[in-house]
Amino acid sequence: MGLRGRVVGGVSSIFLCVAMTSFGQAPRVAQPGGDWPMYGHDGASTRNSPLTQVTPENVSKLKRAWTFHMSPTRPEPAAPAAPARPGNGGAPAGGARVRARRSEASPLMIDGVLYLPTPFSRVIALDAITGKQIWEYQLANFDNASTRGVAYWPGDGKKLGPRIVFGTAAGSLIALNAKTGKPAEGFGADGIVDFKEGVSNGFKSQIGMSSPPSIYKNVIITGIRVQEQPALGPSGDTRGWDVVTGKLLWTFHTVPRPGEEGIETWMTPNSWKNRSGTNAWGFLSVDQETGTVFVPIGGASQDEYGGDRKGADLYSQTLVALDALTGKKKWHFQMIHHDTWDYDFGGAPILAKVHRGTETIPVVVQTNKTGLVWILDRRDGTPIYGAEERPIPASDVPGEDSWNTEPFPQKPAPLSRMTFKKEELAQVSAEHTKACEEFFTKWPTTHNDGPFTRYGMQPSVVFPGTWGGSNFQGGTYDPKTNLIFYNVNDYADYGQMVATAPGSSLPYERKGPLGGKYDRFADPKTGWPCQAPPWGELVALNVDTGEYVWRQPFGTIPELEAKGVMNTGSLNMGGGMTTASGLLFIAATPDMHFRAFEEKTGKMLWDTTLEAAGANSPITYRGKDGKQYIVIIATGGAFGQSSGDVVAAYALP
Repeated sequence: MGLRGRVVGGVSSIFLCVAMTSFGQAPRVAQPGGDWPMYGHDGASTRNSPLTQVTPENVSKLKRAWTFHMSPTRPEPAAPAAPARPGNGGAPAGGARVRARRSEASPLMIDGVLYLPTPFSRVIALDAITGKQIWEYQLANFDNASTRGVAYWPGDGKKLGPRIVFGTAAGSLIALNAKTGKPAEGFGADGIVDFKEGVSNGFKSQIGMSSPPSIYKNVIITGIRVQEQPALGPSGDTRGWDVVTGKLLWTFHTVPRPGEEGIETWMTPNSWKNRSGTNAWGFLSVDQETGTVFVPIGGASQDEYGGDRKGADLYSQTLVALDALTGKKKWHFQMIHHDTWDYDFGGAPILAKVHRGTETIPVVVQTNKTGLVWILDRRDGTPIYGAEERPIPASDVPGEDSWNTEPFPQKPAPLSRMTFKKEELAQVSAEHTKACEEFFTKWPTTHNDGPFTRYGMQPSVVFPGTWGGSNFQGGTYDPKTNLIFYNVNDYADYGQMVATAPGSSLPYERKGPLGGKYDRFADPKTGWPCQAPPWGELVALNVDTGEYVWRQPFGTIPELEAKGVMNTGSLNMGGGMTTASGLLFIAATPDMHFRAFEEKTGKMLWDTTLEAAGANSPITYRGKDGKQYIVIIATGGAFGQSSGDVVAAYALP
């Protein structure tokens, strides 16, 4: 078993004993709703906390409480920084930046302990009050835990204690003793299950997990990360595992097989066989009352060309509701037929409610990279606000038997831009406008045909591109106000389909004007988008009405603001978190700021600067000292900004 890991106790066994002793002496405070036990806080993936100690009135007083460096060479927490002042950006704490790999993780906090993966092949536990390391688990062979987090199982209340469960990039499913960080006894072989078994289809392509699993009762429910190309390879099946033994309990075939419902949507003979993609690489959500797991499944491989897979291609780009204990399908709703855009789902389905007079309807809210928001009845998948199939441009790629309609929700309106005209080129500076005009006319036949513009034999600007719209972060939901908050990109891809070399697996592939598969519609020098701003927005959606309450530019471009060009917004990646006191916390932007907004109005109330961008979602919890803490990981984002290795905690003085 070359993937086995080992446990390393903090910096020494003496430190481990001291840390646990001081932890045990901390005064206990009642913890109703004070923990953060799942990636999305709860099975509904709300990312909402009931805590109210930090309020709109005092949030401006938040200051750095502790800093932990995830780099193995700097594990000690740094001294607290001076408090940040609203609007001034504050001062980063914790010393010089460290070059690190990016983390998109959000920690968990249960009973005074934070659990998180690091981008340094370690999973660690920290004291939630001090930030001191309690234990670490070192993965072998440079493997890494899922980049977005871990899951927690509370134990059986009898013999078995709590466990930390996660997948790895190299294809292991691992369970650890949450108290010690040692491999969980009885789970697989020394705490490790071969996650690749049963889905590899005989291919040696990489199989892993990029997001944490969900757990319902004693069942671990996993999505999977597989290849985007070529078309044939490991399957993207969703599976259920016994949390005690690691035994496989059930498998849901995300590409139907002969005799299964949906096989008729794979109209090309045998096109289902060994089809890769169609995988849930993002987050799952679980209705704890009905035992239903909601699985957002991404596109079939190869997603840029579908001439070898005629048909609607279930369960590609489909939200599927499964029985969490058995894997049996309850219902499905396909949001994109025959995807050729890479418009995957990534964000967790949000379990919410719609109120109509005296009726309360349980709903699931799902977005994808298109920026379309679907609000479906949780019981049967019916769109609450209606839907219609609308014609979209046909493909002119030889052999591409395109599907010529796509479903659109009648409400809400799209989160982000889906169209473009040349007159809408950005005018933020003369240099930028000139660069974008030259870029746009590099191919004289460049065009945009509206929503679902094709990558065809003539070059296209396609809004949104593969970044979205909305991406893996999805939204955050406050059930008290019934508002969902999204941070979105207005970011296009620019490309066309070209013939491949003889002997290639498919006859056509996408290429952009710079020679890349995913060239963006942006100034090649600065990276700033070429359409008129805003380029990134923060949006509040009322679930009861399907209408937006407010929307505003999100993020800054310091170079443009220095020239007096304000409110452009910026590209962003990473989500938000809300509290019962009416606050929305979010980092996500390349400017490395961490901000708090008033939910009702979108007014910014607090702003500090991190050592690097926080390309993830923050969490909040009540420590055993009675304080409410806000924690975020800052390692740098997806747009090339500076890297770091920081876990940063904030609290009131």
